Amino acid sequence: MDSQKILRGGRMVSSIYQSTKRTKPVAVAAAAGGWRMSVVLQQQQEDCYCGRRHHHHSHHRHRPSGSGITTVDVSHIRSQSTPTRVPGASTSVGSRLIRPQTVTVGVRQYFTAADTNAVTQPENEGGVDKDDKREKVVILGSGWAGFVLAHRLDPKKYRVLVVSPRSYFVFTPLLNDSAVGTLEPRNVLESVRGRESSVDYIQAWADDLDFSNKTVTVEPSVLDPDVGHALTGPREHNEQKTPVGFFRESDFDKSSPKQPSFRLGGTGKHQVPTFPINYDKLVIAVGTYSQTFGTPGVRENAYFQKDVGDARAIRKRILELFELARLPNIPEETKRCLLHFAIVGGGPTGMEFAACLSDLIRQDLSKIHPGLMKYIRISLYDVAPKVLPMFDAALADYAVKQYKRQNIDIKTSHHVEELRRGFPDDEEARQNQDRQPKGRVYTIRTKEEGDVGIGMCVWSTGNMNNPMVAKALHNVRKYPVQSAVMTTPREGAGEDMENPTEQQWMITRDPKTGVLLVDDHFRVNLNTQTAGDGEGRGGGEAKKATAAKAYMKDVFALGDTAKLISGPLPATAQVANQEALWLGKMLNKFDTAEEFGEAKGFTFRNLGVFTYVGGAKAVLQGPNTDREGVTKGLKGWIAFLVWRGAYLTMTLSWRNKFLVPIQWLAVRVFGRDISRF
Repeated sequence: MDSQKILRGGRMVSSIYQSTKRTKPVAVAAAAGGWRMSVVLQQQQEDCYCGRRHHHHSHHRHRPSGSGITTVDVSHIRSQSTPTRVPGASTSVGSRLIRPQTVTVGVRQYFTAADTNAVTQPENEGGVDKDDKREKVVILGSGWAGFVLAHRLDPKKYRVLVVSPRSYFVFTPLLNDSAVGTLEPRNVLESVRGRESSVDYIQAWADDLDFSNKTVTVEPSVLDPDVGHALTGPREHNEQKTPVGFFRESDFDKSSPKQPSFRLGGTGKHQVPTFPINYDKLVIAVGTYSQTFGTPGVRENAYFQKDVGDARAIRKRILELFELARLPNIPEETKRCLLHFAIVGGGPTGMEFAACLSDLIRQDLSKIHPGLMKYIRISLYDVAPKVLPMFDAALADYAVKQYKRQNIDIKTSHHVEELRRGFPDDEEARQNQDRQPKGRVYTIRTKEEGDVGIGMCVWSTGNMNNPMVAKALHNVRKYPVQSAVMTTPREGAGEDMENPTEQQWMITRDPKTGVLLVDDHFRVNLNTQTAGDGEGRGGGEAKKATAAKAYMKDVFALGDTAKLISGPLPATAQVANQEALWLGKMLNKFDTAEEFGEAKGFTFRNLGVFTYVGGAKAVLQGPNTDREGVTKGLKGWIAFLVWRGAYLTMTLSWRNKFLVPIQWLAVRVFGRDISRF
């Protein structure tokens, strides 16, 4: 037994501290000079680990008895020496509370590091009840398919967890409006979480899938600067993709007998800590990346239109170019380059952006920078012989005429070969791109025209397969006995198919694009790997004679990640939305996989195609044709009203249904905000 005297305000108080190896708490109270100190101590014999350094707190509330939590109340202590904060007496990671060990130092209590094996499962972050009998549905992705499905599933039947690098859904049809200031970024976003939503969420990249054990390995993306921007390939390493600041070096000491339950992995070039998440049903809706076709300089210098971060960057760059051209020391030729806007891609996204950019310049910037209008050029490049190929010829021709009236130069059958920093005739800049600063003049080279100086290039040439799909969804390590259902093997498969676990299985993919092939119930399919079929393509006669097939009854793929075996569908928001609505309805309706499989499969209903062509005009192609076989459509301001009305009804939250038309009206009356921030 130790005793210590504490001097406080000229008064002496004797406080007795006792130490014992029992787990029963020992209470010590001391009062002096009007100050009160109450300490409830509990000696812990086991080591714990919370995964990161404890935060220092001056006060910790008492928890209910039986929780095994050390509680310290030192909020009223004053010392003669320099005050020192008491580290946190308890730490909560996920739903598990970590109980640290105490060390007595004078009148203050300090807590040692905890055991590295006490890492909690992050999917229990929401404090999930262990008695919860609902099926756990993990949805990878927060795009059209993932977001709509997450909010479509019945919360009484399913416990939904969305895993996505971004915590929001982007209403992509209105992203161009956000890029030119017609709408604010918040108007095109919907949060995955909500005050009245039962959907849980973890901000992370999906890294690996284990179908046998029904787990998804994820890589945290909370601090990843890539989030919010279009991706064009494997993610580059940056300072956030390291365990520094979250884990200590000792946590990774392989010689230590206590190893952490997390492991190193990740889809980037450098490994980072990852963790597993269990599922009962899995939905893969990770979307696609922006396609660059390996064109030199595009990934480093072009602007993409995939996420809200891209829209903000485009808007800032447009206004930046006008401010640069306004400077009195900028030469005439430089101004012509700076105010030359290049758009690559003749699909709806590229064409709509060209129209929105023209509106911004004609309706707002021309009134602020009238002297710069003579330098403005908008060029749209496309490798195809015509733009808007999905539209009827009459509607496409009408759109082209509208663009020409707005001085938008459409250059079809043009092949972009390079995008670099520097002036067109600057050979030194071409040879030393790393030394050239960004944000000045750029050069776009085409096979037909050679080098042309521009101020910015917006790249919109389509999508490429998500690298995660190619990396994690290739070979199946082990045949998922609980999930997979064997279909009838082809003739000549042999008796070895009676033991499918002895075969090497692969995810069935489209030979051309590499996306996942699914049936009309969006179930992911498997096929056996044979000699000469290392990539799941080709395979020759041996493959035709021996390949067997199966599908996984609890693994689904939606949106741009998947392709129906019966035939491809357009890579549009309309398709992804209908797929998610159908799957959510069927999963809510049927309780067993057998009942679900017997239901009628998905059928796409074409509702038409819209494209804005500028000047409050649009083109609308309907799904039906007249007696002569000509597709019915609308054009002009009537189509524009239908276009806006359709997008307004598609907006998913009542908040944005209210804010979007108000913002449209405000822009119509007061103009766009052209401040650069």
